[in-house]
Amino acid sequence: MARHTLSVLVNNHMGVLSRVSGLFSRRGFSIESIVSGTTEDRELARMTIVVECDDVEFEQIKHQLAKLMDVQAISECFEDNSVQRELALVKVDCPAKKRTEVLEIANIFRAHVIDVTSSTVIFEVTGDRGKITAMIKMLDEFGIKEVIRTGTVALDRGLGQLKKYNLEN
Repeated sequence: MARHTLSVLVNNHMGVLSRVSGLFSRRGFSIESIVSGTTEDRELARMTIVVECDDVEFEQIKHQLAKLMDVQAISECFEDNSVQRELALVKVDCPAKKRTEVLEIANIFRAHVIDVTSSTVIFEVTGDRGKITAMIKMLDEFGIKEVIRTGTVALDRGLGQLKKYNLEN
């Protein structure tokens, strides 16, 4: 099984996200993360979908997505030729006596302090999946209260553009 990241350009209409996620559900494919947002063209939305599956299943996913009317273009984002990022908010147990040490770890990962109380700190960290996972592991010894991750967003580097997946391939 391999991790695959798809960038899918769709018409920006109500219900498109539901139809795309429903396609995965009906076929028994598991979505690791799905992020959707408008693009520079308000008529279009971009979905970044991360799945873990074998190559045969991945080809099926691309074929099924290409059949949906609202799908305009599909591209696989490879780590070596795309920029992939996540955002996470991490709430850490952080009484005053631990605060300096916790802030030093956050600084290493270039995390931003978003909120501070007498007993907790909330950090915002962005980066690739590995960076966020590493920060969470480092902060775990202090007592993580809550974590929320956005899932991956991705864009191809340079002038690479999305293209309609060819069903004959």
